Parts: sequence; C-alpha cells; structure tokens
Amino acid sequence: MKQKNTQVICLDGPSGVGKGTICLAVAGHLGWHILDSGSLYRITALQVSRLFPDVEAKTIEAAQLADIALNLSVSYEQMDQNLVILLDGEDITQQIRTEEMGAKASQIAAIPAVREALLARQRAFLQQPGLVADGRDMGTVVFPDAVLKIYLTASPEERALRRYKQLKDKGIDVNLSSLVEDLRVRDDRDMNRKTAPLKPASDAIIIDTTELNIEQVTGEVMNWVGQRVG
Repeated sequence: MKQKNTQVICLDGPSGVGKGTICLAVAGHLGWHILDSGSLYRITALQVSRLFPDVEAKTIEAAQLADIALNLSVSYEQMDQNLVILLDGEDITQQIRTEEMGAKASQIAAIPAVREALLARQRAFLQQPGLVADGRDMGTVVFPDAVLKIYLTASPEERALRRYKQLKDKGIDVNLSSLVEDLRVRDDRDMNRKTAPLKPASDAIIIDTTELNIEQVTGEVMNWVGQRVG
C-alpha cells in the first residue's frame, strides 16, 4: 500500500561504489522494498538495442525513447541475497550488467524526455513498509524528502579495479586502464548533464568507500539508519 508518509532511504553515487550490494543489505535488514533506479536506464537501453539494433541511441528521437521507457514491464525479485530483474517475465539481470549496456544507459540518462518518463515510475516503487532506493539522483530529484540520504563515492581507479575483479571472476577478459577511462568519461557525462546531474544532495551524508570494504560501508550506513529511521 502506497502512502505519503512512507519512509525512503536514498543511496546515490557513481558506478562501482557498491550501491546495489548495500541497498540489498539495508533493505533485507529492514524488510523494505528495493528500487535499483540505475537498472531502469539499463533496461531501457537494452530494449532500445533490441528494437533498434545497430543504431546509436542519440540518433533516435527523444519521444521514441521516452515511449519505450514508459512501456517497460519491469519487476524486481530478491533471491538468495541477489536482486533478479525481470523484463516481460524474462530474467535480464546479467544482460544489463555489461559495460556496453552501462555506457548506453549513461547516454540515455542524459536525455530529459527519458528521465521525465521514468520519474513517475520510480516514485511508484514507494510502498509500505518503506523503500531503499539506489541511483544517481534519488536524493536530489526523485525523493527529495527522504528520511536518509547517503552519497557513496570512491576514486575512479578503485572503482575500476572492483569492476575488473568482478569481470575477471566471471571469466570475462577486460582491460583495467580501459575501465578507468570509461568510468572517467561516464562520470563526466553524468556530473555535467543539464538534467539531474550526479551530485550529493545538500543534506546527504558522504561516505568515501575507497579504503573500505562492503562490510565496513554497510556498517556505517546502518549506523546512520539507526539514527534517522523511526
């Protein structure tokens, strides 16, 4: 049941800071719902790729992209401490996690019409008993009245190294220096776009995760949850 006074916790920050893992941990501890807002842009990017193969998103009319975003049939399921993302009932969790899809999602996220189309859908995830939302503008745009706003950050080198290890563990051949450069380009695009740029909310708590592991970051976030969430 959706209610105006439903509490929401926002976890914002660039790619590779552990937002998704920490979001799952916090939501699991509280028994709240989850919104992986970044996945919505990746899902849109995947759908665009399927509908317009071999066509760059920037060459497609913004109204068409917004229409695709509006008509996505998306659902989330928590399974074995992992988030499963379904599009029209199909598990696309791994398909949208590639570097290629991340880059396409960043391009699509810079289009105002797409962001507007997805804004209402993101807010619709706010349901009792509460919501933990991770993304890039959760605390600044989507849920400005959130009870707790956390902004996670880390150096591009550290974030690239984390992603490098993840991909290597999956048997995917990848170049570390290329990952660093890709992250720098994505950060620059996200931070300098005209609509909802990536930045901490004025009342956000900033946590630098460069020298911290997931357990340490989760512990620090949970300490703030204990102070702010009633």
